[in-house]
Amino acid sequence: MMKHTLSGLALALGLAGGAWAQDQSILVQSTTSTANSGLYDYLLPIFTAETGITVNVVAVGTGQAIKNAENCDGDVLLVHAKPAEEKFVAAGFGTIRTDLMYNDFVVVGPAADPAGVAGMTDVEAALDKIAKSGAPFASRGDDSGTHKKEVSLWNAAGIDPKTGSGDWYRETGSGMGATLNAGIGMGAYVLTDRATWISFGNKQDYTVQVQGDEDLFNQYGVIPVNPAKCPSVKAEAAQTFADWLVSGAGQAAIAGFAIDGQQLFFPNAPKM
Repeated sequence: MMKHTLSGLALALGLAGGAWAQDQSILVQSTTSTANSGLYDYLLPIFTAETGITVNVVAVGTGQAIKNAENCDGDVLLVHAKPAEEKFVAAGFGTIRTDLMYNDFVVVGPAADPAGVAGMTDVEAALDKIAKSGAPFASRGDDSGTHKKEVSLWNAAGIDPKTGSGDWYRETGSGMGATLNAGIGMGAYVLTDRATWISFGNKQDYTVQVQGDEDLFNQYGVIPVNPAKCPSVKAEAAQTFADWLVSGAGQAAIAGFAIDGQQLFFPNAPKM
């Protein structure tokens, strides 16, 4: 495992509210699930109170977030598509990638369960049943982290859902919340991250029907944008934020975020 390089001086100055940190703000290019779940509303005031650094968030699909960071529009990247994140760092756009936290993906569906997948723990077998039944499936279709995971699951199941495009396979080109709303409106199955589902307010008769497969593991990572590629990056403040997230205080704050008694994210940054 790559060792995380902690900028001790930056962290110390940030936590002390040093002069350089005063009135500083950074921009995080982020996946939507961390924003839609309410995590940032909970987490960022704690960080700002400790450091004096304000964090602004652009919440888009992971693919778009990475493109934005590559265009130097952002100081920190926080997303959930590890191969794409590693490619981002290898190309020199990020300084270092660190595991931050995880949860899982689930397949939700209507009470009628037309494909008969409720209770299944083999996601590829469940997708095979959905495809063969012709039951509607709503896909984000937006190159987000969730969409990337969905594509990999269809591939693992040996199915090309594009053959059902416009029929049983419906691509929304939208974020997770909009896709859930659209999917529920058409009675379709939907792959979603659990945090978004827990915080989603329009469940109607939908429930989690497929879960528990190790292939549904959902890892998040944090990456400061590299000032060598993007000279406008606020490197010290960005590193302070990344360091805080993986510190004991940041990890405890992530673990403490819950809705209706359910923990949404599970910290797993490497121990320093």
